[in-house]
Amino acid sequence: MSFSAVIVAAGSGERAGDGGPKQWRPLAGRPVARWSLEGLLAAGALEVAVVVRPEDRGVATAAFFGLPGWVLVDGGASRFESVRNGLAALSSDAGAVLIHDAARPFVTGRHVEALLAALDEADAAAPALPVSDTLKRKADAGVETAPRDGLWRVQTPQAFRRQALFDAYAAWPAGDAPTDDLAVIEQVGGPVALTAGDPMLMKLTYPEDFPMAERLAGAARITRIGQGFDAHRFGPGDAVHLCGVTIAHDQALIGHSDADAGLHALTDALLGAVGEGDIGDHFPPTDPQWKGAPSHVFLSHALNLVRARGGQVINVDLTLICERPKIKPHRAAMRARVAEILEIPVDRVAIKATTTEEMGFTGRREGLAAQAVASVETPA
Repeated sequence: MSFSAVIVAAGSGERAGDGGPKQWRPLAGRPVARWSLEGLLAAGALEVAVVVRPEDRGVATAAFFGLPGWVLVDGGASRFESVRNGLAALSSDAGAVLIHDAARPFVTGRHVEALLAALDEADAAAPALPVSDTLKRKADAGVETAPRDGLWRVQTPQAFRRQALFDAYAAWPAGDAPTDDLAVIEQVGGPVALTAGDPMLMKLTYPEDFPMAERLAGAARITRIGQGFDAHRFGPGDAVHLCGVTIAHDQALIGHSDADAGLHALTDALLGAVGEGDIGDHFPPTDPQWKGAPSHVFLSHALNLVRARGGQVINVDLTLICERPKIKPHRAAMRARVAEILEIPVDRVAIKATTTEEMGFTGRREGLAAQAVASVETPA
């Protein structure tokens, strides 16, 4: 079942202590809300409405830079109004809508898959954990034990059949505030299902939650390695394009695009790291629209595919194989350009050059080759 999503990120997070709203604080180097957005996009969300305070639009735009498929929506005076604003901003006709707290950063495709499956038999579904701790209630006479039988801790994302949710929100009594979005469906008598909860779906609420989340962030991610190779022959011309830099030369590299073998190899390395085929699958040389195209377009596309999976590029390592042109005078500019395209620090970009001691096609100066390795980090 296709789905769209609303992320609620309009709170002030006062219980989380100093440091500003918790959804914009860094977690393993990325804002908490970005983790939630990346997780839902990687799970297949067609679109995501992120509800924020009007004064947070700038920080939100910076936090989500480079990610596709999201729109910012101003929050309301209550969570109920914020969710309603987010729902109104959705434009797709997806069969389901997920509503998620921005401060639960470890949502994965596995959680979403279970929720969507539960909607086969219900109008709404949410992950839930049974209450395992003993519950105590403070009373005038002291402390008393409260029964925990039948009690569940409900988490997000919560999933809904789209039309059922819209109808239930329209029927909600004016002036009342539901404790969560399941309550809106419950109020109209809609069936609700509970899926297996996950301790990893913890909500960051208090200052002590953040050190725990930092430890969990490492366990929730995996590193993937991809490699790429490309070669182009020399032909008539007066310059070559390598790693996004134009180098004056007595020949040019021949190809359907600008024949930048360095960026082509890097593109294949990123595509390989996330299992997305190769450059020819995405930019076939038989397609006239890519005639003479600058190769940074290809590398940016591969980067977006990594990010759509909730991933980030850790580092890239490229070797150029040629007798000429000489690479060393241009290496600093190449590293800077690749870092700019991939939006990573330049010290995460390595570019080296070697020859084949005048052996083979590169040794005969018929062309040049490039090979690349890329490491990316994605949700497990």
